[in-house]
Amino acid sequence: MRPDQIQPEMYQEQLQKKQSDLASLMAALSLPELEVYESASSHYRMRAEFRIWHDGDDLFYAMFDSADPRTPIRTDQFLAASSLINELMPKLLDAVRDIPVLRYKLFQVDFLTTTTGEALISLLYHKPIDDEWNLAAQQLNKLFPACHFIGRSRKKKQILTRDFVMETLTVGGQKFHYQQVENSFTQPNAGINEKMLEWALDVTKDASGDLLEMYCGNGNFSIPLARQFTRVVATEISKVSVNSAQLNIAINGMDNVQVVKMASEDVSAALNGDAELPKSLLQAGVSELSPSVVLVDPPRAGLDDATVELIRKIDSILYISCNPETLKANLEALSSTHDVVRYAMFDQFPYTHHVETGIYLERKTNS
Repeated sequence: MRPDQIQPEMYQEQLQKKQSDLASLMAALSLPELEVYESASSHYRMRAEFRIWHDGDDLFYAMFDSADPRTPIRTDQFLAASSLINELMPKLLDAVRDIPVLRYKLFQVDFLTTTTGEALISLLYHKPIDDEWNLAAQQLNKLFPACHFIGRSRKKKQILTRDFVMETLTVGGQKFHYQQVENSFTQPNAGINEKMLEWALDVTKDASGDLLEMYCGNGNFSIPLARQFTRVVATEISKVSVNSAQLNIAINGMDNVQVVKMASEDVSAALNGDAELPKSLLQAGVSELSPSVVLVDPPRAGLDDATVELIRKIDSILYISCNPETLKANLEALSSTHDVVRYAMFDQFPYTHHVETGIYLERKTNS
């Protein structure tokens, strides 16, 4: 996304276009009225990455247009990024500019911030970072005591204080706390994330029994939804995300949620009876689990065939999608057994073509 594409005065127009494009794509499906959840028109991204461009004695943040990837676009401020990121951007460069060991071969800066004012800053280098860099970075950290710093070079990661932030989200009047680790997946638009979580609570408010969740990440959905179910068993393949999920479950005091490190394809094969139940699922009590709802939040590729077959067997399906094209294909496959009863669009990524969609399906009465 180029900085000049972020035009708050045009926000409603781009939102209308997304709705129109989504309606055209899904026109052949039988869907209820679309619920639309708007983003803030600026300062909505809690994380941002910038290249660092060196020009003689000057250096500046840069972004690139995919049509011209070799020409840097100077980016002194970035309206999409949180207010805290915009506040830190010039201050950080001013501090780094006159410290050769921090400036030399610096090629990228990544920011991860929270709604509660925490910031994690990663400095990436085309050179080895060493003890001299570490000493200089410690002095830099003193200038930004509320920030956490990480240095990265080839095969090296230097953590000065810690490599995560703690986010607090308010969902349905209740506060939930999440560890968010550098370079692991987290929802970038905190305001929209809160709206997605509240929508998920609303569509499942009459549900009961057990919840099976696949692609659970750091427990983003698992933790608020746990209060509506007897048990939650959630699966995730990323070790970092599993560790964060387990921590987040503990700090939020949820004693009915278990996370299993396992790929969704393997979970589906085991639960479909095509493979033996692994020890990790048995220990989580999956053999006794009787899910009334399954939650899936797959990557852009959507659900594989085995997972589609698995979720067909469950009465209610909560599907969070980041790709309407693969969502459409999965809905067509599920249409023989389930009806869509709720349908929402979340503008997670304003001023881009990306659309986040929420679908709630219930088993057909004759299935």
